[in-house]
Amino acid sequence: MLWYKAWLDTRWRFAIGLVILMLSGCAAVLGYPDAMRALAQVSPAGGEIGRQISEVAALIRDYRSYIWSQWFRQTMRELWALFAVLLGTGGLLAQASRGGAIFTLALPVSRGRLLAVRAAAALAELLILAVVPALMIPLLSPAIGQRYSFADAIVHGTCMFIAGSTLFSFTFLLSTVFKDVWRPPLITLCLAVLVRFLEPFAGLEHVSLLAVMTAEPYFRGDGVPWLGLFATAAASTALLYAATRNIARQDF
Repeated sequence: MLWYKAWLDTRWRFAIGLVILMLSGCAAVLGYPDAMRALAQVSPAGGEIGRQISEVAALIRDYRSYIWSQWFRQTMRELWALFAVLLGTGGLLAQASRGGAIFTLALPVSRGRLLAVRAAAALAELLILAVVPALMIPLLSPAIGQRYSFADAIVHGTCMFIAGSTLFSFTFLLSTVFKDVWRPPLITLCLAVLVRFLEPFAGLEHVSLLAVMTAEPYFRGDGVPWLGLFATAAASTALLYAATRNIARQDF
């Protein structure tokens, strides 16, 4: 019953996210020929703008680089992070504030178990949101005469899930602090935007949370970012544990 209730609470957010991510993946693959045609018409330019154009052009000339730079590093990361945050919202505190958690709290299970099932169900959905759209890339690539490695897709999807789960866990923790539904996701999204903005100035654009989410070290030939994955997994575990302890102290 607990698993089914957790599914009912999150199913529409999950379903909408899966559809949007899959459609975006299709658009990224099918848009590659148009990107190549547009690239052929770009004239060299000088200055900083010209340098940036040259960097982008160098990335998208190769299909693997194009998929990483346009899909995993941009569209998928941003969309997946958004739905990770949305799946982390709600929960017992928000339901209790609206008088909707009376039946749930009356069940013969601990609050810790209630929260653990809710988190586990959402994490399972996030794993699907990370892996299934990623696997669509190698499946669709032959349609435009290209090939993409299934191993690369699995690595990128797994890194997206493990590292990105930190955003979910942080929002999940905030949902045990604030009674309203909108404050936790807004705080997390603002923090993510701030991190992305400050990355280049701090020299962390290749080793930060966002870089681990896109498996940038792996893409650049430095191997799977194991240290970053272990660190983010530990951070997610700590945040979820803090959420459990926090909800146990709440007076409903």
